[in-house]
Amino acid sequence: MVADGHAVRRMLAAPGFRRLLFCRLASQWADGLFQAGLAGAVLFNPERQADPLAIAGGFAVILIPYSVVGPFAGALLDRWDRRRLLIVANFVRVALVLLTAVADGFGLSNGPLYAAALLVMGASRFIGAGLSASLPHVVEPRDLVTGNSMVATLASAAAAIGGATAFGLRDVLGSGNVGSAQVTSVAIVGALVSALFAAQFAAGVLGPDEVNEPRAAFVAVAKGMVDGGRAALRAPSVAAGFIALTAHRIAYGASLLVIVLLMKYSMHSHGMFRAGAGGLTEAVAAGAAGLVLSGVVTPGLVRRFGRPRAVAGALVAAAVGLAGFGLPMTVPTLLGAAFVVSFCGQTVKLNVDAAIQRDVPDQSRGRVFSVSDTVFNAAMVLGVAVVATIVPMDGRSPGVVIGTAAVYVVGLLGYVLVLRAHPNGPR
Repeated sequence: MVADGHAVRRMLAAPGFRRLLFCRLASQWADGLFQAGLAGAVLFNPERQADPLAIAGGFAVILIPYSVVGPFAGALLDRWDRRRLLIVANFVRVALVLLTAVADGFGLSNGPLYAAALLVMGASRFIGAGLSASLPHVVEPRDLVTGNSMVATLASAAAAIGGATAFGLRDVLGSGNVGSAQVTSVAIVGALVSALFAAQFAAGVLGPDEVNEPRAAFVAVAKGMVDGGRAALRAPSVAAGFIALTAHRIAYGASLLVIVLLMKYSMHSHGMFRAGAGGLTEAVAAGAAGLVLSGVVTPGLVRRFGRPRAVAGALVAAAVGLAGFGLPMTVPTLLGAAFVVSFCGQTVKLNVDAAIQRDVPDQSRGRVFSVSDTVFNAAMVLGVAVVATIVPMDGRSPGVVIGTAAVYVVGLLGYVLVLRAHPNGPR
């Protein structure tokens, strides 16, 4: 079952939606290229070494600090003109990408490199939250689920293309420090294009419609985390969705670390199935395919079964698929696991985003999306950190795979219990 063709045509006919879409695609392409370039620089650079704890430390340094400050940034999205913030944030990202490239090119230790990458990811998450909070201003309410799916599908494809571009450039520019720096710096192109499309909006068009903030900006920012959390709790569909989202990201982080270790230390290339950096690229492609397919079929699943059943079904499918494809620990089955986990996780994410956009007032939406980003980052780091302490260097641990699948079951129980506690919520 595919997305509503009439809704797609309605959205594409709207100039505002097209601008926001191109802004998102350029930003996601830059993110995909930057993240793949950074992964190549850290994981598959012959001049650097990485073990499970070092990889986990990298995720922690990149994601945890922004998980702390992210909700505060949401107050800015609900206080100041989002168009202007998108433009400024993209230019800030350009400067930070170049800073990261310099740190990589001079062969600085992982600490300074991770710190620079942290700032880039912070700007990227801020831009992503701003674009999500702006979508209801260019899409009719009845088209939000389809709009989310369409944007997420194309954005996932753009990120995958960006990642493929990074690995392709590595073959041309080299895999050492200088080559990695050159690859990473290309991400500024996407950031500049994203800023260009954002600049085409008129001031105030992307919201916020109302500003209910203290006059002092510092007070508004300090209240961001608390206000965003309260707004999420007031909407049962959002609170339940955050439980499902947390379970997925914990499992996703754990699975990602295991796949990286298996590809780096255990797997061997067989025909079209590659190990090492090539295998990780194939896993990213399989995950991207799952994201794209989810974007195509999720609107139909929601129309047929409703949002709660779509989310619950995705969690069940993720648990079964992860165990079934993950336990054999071969390259083809790892690709299958990456596909299933990405497909199911994207289905959950799309429904959570739609719940925020429908059930949270516009004056609080930016902060709730920032809290959503925090859940994304912190839960993934938690999954990576826990597994890093118990998984062997070669990544072969059936117990970790089974335990990760069980996380989805726990998330399903929490999701169902919260919705049942609020019988007037969506069914």
